Amino acid sequence: MSQKRVLITGAAGFLGSHLCDRFIKEGYKVVGMDNLITGDLRNIEHLFKLEEFEFYHHDVSKFIHVPGPIDYILHFASPASPIDYLKIPIQTLKVGALGTHNCLGLAKAKGARMLVASTSEVYGDPMVHPQTEEYWGNVNPVGPRGVYDEAKRFMESITRAYYTFHGVETRIVRIFNTYGPRMRLNDGRALPAFIGQALRGEDLTVFGDGSQTRSFCYVDDLIEGIYRLLMSDYTMPVNIGNPHEITLKDFAEEVLKLTGSSVKIVYKPLPVDDPKQRKPDISKAKSILGWEPKVDRAEGLKKTYDYFKSLPKEEWSKQPKEFYSGK
Repeated sequence: MSQKRVLITGAAGFLGSHLCDRFIKEGYKVVGMDNLITGDLRNIEHLFKLEEFEFYHHDVSKFIHVPGPIDYILHFASPASPIDYLKIPIQTLKVGALGTHNCLGLAKAKGARMLVASTSEVYGDPMVHPQTEEYWGNVNPVGPRGVYDEAKRFMESITRAYYTFHGVETRIVRIFNTYGPRMRLNDGRALPAFIGQALRGEDLTVFGDGSQTRSFCYVDDLIEGIYRLLMSDYTMPVNIGNPHEITLKDFAEEVLKLTGSSVKIVYKPLPVDDPKQRKPDISKAKSILGWEPKVDRAEGLKKTYDYFKSLPKEEWSKQPKEFYSGK
């Protein structure tokens, strides 16, 4: 019996690299694909020496050719941080639309099962709390965040169309805020921003009055949920995230306590269309996949902080990546 083979797009990213590790651990051959526009080869350099791993430096928005059989495709290629997708809006739309289309075409040709990485952002600034999979969302298609939100909503639509029209086996995961080692310190999201500021001895920046909520899931829990969904028979979207909600002000205080930093919290205006609350309803994940998060926030935060602290000091002050419109 030959080893099963899985293609993971966005393999050099935060979640993609953890998925590569998981599938290698499960005995699969892994084909990683990334154009490295926001991914980092350092996340997967430990895999290059392995026979079971191969890497394609490729943009999935262009035609994908992978020789040989493929059993599973996990489409995780996409900028995922507002700081990135506001700078590269067209690439963000293209990887969600053309990239998904190309991956689905490959899945159809190879007879592979495909899982797409959707997001809690399909719910927009939600009018329903907590968010269930049946909620259609409250998204501004022409706001600054629309490029990401609508790319992911289109991704879900075309994935369902390939399932209903072409009979491609598909799975859709809606990912809520996730954190852990290999996040980029400068990616603009609350958790790495707070830890980065604490490490540099800067005041922690909270947007708005800090009353907006997020629910943070540790990466190992998320990867387990994704793996279970891929192996399940369920084809409709499933929320995977941690339902323990916290205000950003309280979260900033937790980070200060963890880091032992004596800096203070400063408040700045809330960005446009920033969601006021985020909390997944995970009833489906519990009943269908037997999944719920196991790692509590204190433990996960400590692991993440230790990872960031172990990085070379120049990483602590690295500025967000710049992109050029000609690319």
